[in-house]
Amino acid sequence: MNTPIADVLIVGAGPVGLTAAVALKQLGHDVVVVDRQAEGANTSRAAVVHPHTLEILEPYGVVPALVQRGVHTPTFAIRDRDRLLLAVPFSDLPTAYPYTLMISQADTEKFLLERLTELGGKVTRPAVVTGLTQQPDSVVAALSDGEPIGARYLLGADGMHSLVREQSGIGFTGGTYAESFTLADVHLSGGVPRDEVILYFSPAGLVVVAPLPDNRFRIVATVDEAPHDPDIAFVQGLLDERGPQANPATVDDVVWGSRFRVHHRIADTFRHGRVLLAGDAGHVHSPAGGQGMNLGIEDAVNAATTLSRVLAGEPDSLLDDYAAARRRTADAVVAIASRLTDLATASARVRPLRNTAMALAGKAPAVRNRLAWRLSGLDRR
Repeated sequence: MNTPIADVLIVGAGPVGLTAAVALKQLGHDVVVVDRQAEGANTSRAAVVHPHTLEILEPYGVVPALVQRGVHTPTFAIRDRDRLLLAVPFSDLPTAYPYTLMISQADTEKFLLERLTELGGKVTRPAVVTGLTQQPDSVVAALSDGEPIGARYLLGADGMHSLVREQSGIGFTGGTYAESFTLADVHLSGGVPRDEVILYFSPAGLVVVAPLPDNRFRIVATVDEAPHDPDIAFVQGLLDERGPQANPATVDDVVWGSRFRVHHRIADTFRHGRVLLAGDAGHVHSPAGGQGMNLGIEDAVNAATTLSRVLAGEPDSLLDDYAAARRRTADAVVAIASRLTDLATASARVRPLRNTAMALAGKAPAVRNRLAWRLSGLDRR
């Protein structure tokens, strides 16, 4: 059997896989992208794009569309009901994008796919990879339906349940939060500003309220057992229990909702031979701080530029450097997301002390500035 050889096979066409494909195509490489889901089957979990992510996407022709479509939110606030504990301002950051950009994952993928198409690329779907075989100068992916695909290198961007990671024998060390998470895009009246992303602390669990385009809000909350399809009454109950009290928010309707469990896991390595990992295939963590997709897009650009150098004849050891650097970065990001989650879900006994400490810290400009650099990703420039 003659197996066609591409420079890079990318498994997974979410924001991470599409970013890597755009970068590699723009660098002149032959790229094949496959995804197991049918067109339009993706859910829209990620909604936060941070300043550093916009900076690293600048060379690839998608930022103007993202910035025009998304909601610009210059402040990340942590509140306990109506009490402001800490406001993290992005507006003074030294960047062309001094805000968090709120935009649905569906829109982010749309703009990336449009750019990939402009560059002559495409996504083959549904295409389920069932196995990998590494050879001295290539890696071959078997598909459930169709001919195998061979490439000089393979990038696994196929999510938390990555078959690429499993087939490569890479462990995924960590655990799972006891709570489940509910997610809903809603229309709200009153109570919540449209220029802040707000993390509400509560003994009952955290709730994040963030504006989206089309006058929607994204609600993410921890619950013991989340319903499969959260309705108005359920989301309203969360906001009544955890959100603003002086000017309560009213849920007018639920546009879309889902549930998921959150793991905190990091791949034992981001490289096995000719296979690299990026995005949720390599790291998953709490949504607190909105870091997941941003870290994955950062992985994708790093993987693409490193692969391009190796394909051009530079040492193969650059791939080890990629793997080590991305794992260190994932460690740091998972740690801060876990700390935010632990703070948000502190017990009633600890809550007064936590609130006092955070309110005092929030008065210090140096603390607010340091948090802005961390959350925006600019500390990873």
